[in-house]
Amino acid sequence: MSVDGLLLLDKPAGITSFSALKDLKRSLETGRIGHTGTLDKFATGLLIVLVGKYTKLADLFSGLDKCYRATVVLGRSTDTLDPEGQVVEEGPLPDLRRLEEASDRLRGPIEQIPPAYSAVHVAGRRAYRIARSGGEPKLEGRRVTIYRLEIVDYRPPELDIWVECSKGTYVRALARDLGTLSGSCAYLTSLRRTRVGPYDVSEATPADTPAAARLLGGSVERLLRLSGVNAVTVKDESATGVRNGQKLKGSFFTDEPKTDGLYSLLDSGGSLLAMAVRERGEYRYKMVV
Repeated sequence: MSVDGLLLLDKPAGITSFSALKDLKRSLETGRIGHTGTLDKFATGLLIVLVGKYTKLADLFSGLDKCYRATVVLGRSTDTLDPEGQVVEEGPLPDLRRLEEASDRLRGPIEQIPPAYSAVHVAGRRAYRIARSGGEPKLEGRRVTIYRLEIVDYRPPELDIWVECSKGTYVRALARDLGTLSGSCAYLTSLRRTRVGPYDVSEATPADTPAAARLLGGSVERLLRLSGVNAVTVKDESATGVRNGQKLKGSFFTDEPKTDGLYSLLDSGGSLLAMAVRERGEYRYKMVV
């Protein structure tokens, strides 16, 4: 029996994002499972997990903004910019005024250079592989947006911050740049992802929770929260055809869409039958449940 859905997991520290899915794979008895945004091993927080046919929708989640609570250590930096690396630099402790000035400079659209220990490709190789072998990957700056960078508390050398940012942002690199711009150096010592798009970690369940199949309930409602996803109801007499992937026609729907876009096709009871894209009045399936 196919198991399909969308789960919200709260990853603990000390395991990789991939490892966090092991218990789920075993509980759900499926290999078709994946997360939509990696968290570093030392980090905790929200992982959006897609199961079964929902894995075909991964691109819908790749561009979502994210929110983090983080702690930065000032006056010291590591090669990985996190607590798992080796200390490679030390500097003076900046005062709060300099940190606030640095924060001001990092808000809005910025060019951010990813960490050397990252999964970014450089000349066909992952940057972290080059760094681990003793090389220095030549990384290009990437355009990201920092919507919010708020200092919560400063207990030298530790600085607590809130960060809201666009996709592609490395909070480790943000910590590094905070240190540099305040006349010092820094690394990230803790990181918790609290939100991804419309999904909050308060809704998430521990990664090792039992009876994971029950957690697939509510997948349709979670999916419909995404901006740009519209719902349309399929007529009862057309539902079987949609389930079988029959070519879509406007006459299948109780109220035919008038504009192009992405639609969730629901039966009369509100269950998801399929996802489809309407382009120039024509329909194509993105996923059939």
